[in-house]
Amino acid sequence: MRAESLSERQNDIICIGMALVDSIIKGFDPEPVSASGFRAVSGTLNVGGEAVNEAIAASKLGMKTAILCALGYDTAGEMILQELKKNRVNTELVLRPEGHSTPVTTMFVNDDGTRKSITNQAHRYNFHPEEHLKILSKTRAIILGSMFRAPFDTPEIIYKFVTAAAAAGVMIVADTKLPNFKKISLDDIRESLPYIDYITPNEDESAYFTKKTDPEEAAEVFLGFGVKNVIIKLGGKGCFFMNGETKLRLPALNINAVDATGAGDNFAAGFTAEILNGKSNKEALIFATGCGAVCTTAVGAGTALKSKEQVYRFIEEHS
Repeated sequence: MRAESLSERQNDIICIGMALVDSIIKGFDPEPVSASGFRAVSGTLNVGGEAVNEAIAASKLGMKTAILCALGYDTAGEMILQELKKNRVNTELVLRPEGHSTPVTTMFVNDDGTRKSITNQAHRYNFHPEEHLKILSKTRAIILGSMFRAPFDTPEIIYKFVTAAAAAGVMIVADTKLPNFKKISLDDIRESLPYIDYITPNEDESAYFTKKTDPEEAAEVFLGFGVKNVIIKLGGKGCFFMNGETKLRLPALNINAVDATGAGDNFAAGFTAEILNGKSNKEALIFATGCGAVCTTAVGAGTALKSKEQVYRFIEEHS
C-alpha cells in the first residue's frame, strides 16, 4: 500500500494543549462601592486556552484543523465543545476524563489591552499527549499550545512527543507559556529543543527562559539549544525572527488595541497556516502579525478574526 504523503493527511494542523473558559473583566475599578462590591466596565465569558484559540483561528484561515485537549463534563466544557464545532474544528480527539473539571481563568483587561490572569488547580491537569502518538500520522503540523505548562510541563513527556512527531515528518511549532504550577527551564528540556521547528515566545516569556531582554540575544540562546527557528512576539513593537541564516525585525500594525487576549495564539496559528501554504518565513510573519492585530480589535481571543481574506485586507489598511 502506498504511504500517505504529508499533503494527503487528514488534518493540516492539530493543536494540542490547554482548553478553558476566560472570564474577562474589562475596566476594573479598584475603588470599592461597598464593603465587598466593585465595579467594572464589562464582564464576558469567552472560550480560550492556547490550543482552543489556535485551533479556531487556524480553521477560520482555511486549515483542516483538529484539537487534542481535555474537557470536563461541565458547563464550561460544553461551552468550549460547541464553539469548536461551530468553527468547524475536528473534535474527535477531545478527551473527557471523569473527575476532571474544565479550567476557568479570570482575566482583568486594562484600557490599553494588557491583562493579568488568575488560574486555579484545574489548570494543573496533564492528559498525557504522549499516549496519543497515533494522531501524528494524521497531520502535517502540530502546535504545542501550552509549552512549559500542562500538558507540556514534564521533560519526559515533551521528549517522547516531539521525537515521535519529528520521526513522522510533522512540523512542530511550540507556542510557549510562563510556568505556573510546575517550574521547568530550557535546560530541563535541552534534549527536546533540537526537534522543534519554530518556537514562539512573547517578550516576557523569552526574557524569563533566556535571561536576556534583547530579542536577538534571547534568540541566540534558543538557537544555542538547537531550536531551528525563533520568533519572539513583541506586542506593540512587532516581532523578531532569527535562524541560522536570517534575522528579521518586523513592525506591528498601526491599531488601537481593545483586548490582547489570544493575540499570540492567533499569531501562531496564522504563521503555521501560511508556512503550510508554502509561504516564506517573512511572508508568514507579516500575515501572522496581521492575525494577532485583528484579534486585539475585540474582546475575546476568537471574536474578531473571520477569514484569511479579512487579514490580508486588514494588513493593507493598517500597515
